[in-house]
Amino acid sequence: MEVTINNQNHQLNEACSIEQMLAAVISTETNGLAIAVNQIIISKSVWDSHLLNPGDQVILIKATQGG
Repeated sequence: MEVTINNQNHQLNEACSIEQMLAAVISTETNGLAIAVNQIIISKSVWDSHLLNPGDQVILIKATQGG
């Protein structure tokens, strides 16, 4: 199944949750990370159960400090 993550196409296994997608795509900490699927913010508490669908648009937003 193909999804778009931060404007890049990625091939994922079928019935892939957000948590599984993160393990496959990024290898960094998820602290300070927000995720939107099709422009809807998904709560971190449901990342393990929210299944992605073919064609979904996923945005990963990493909080940073600055001034």
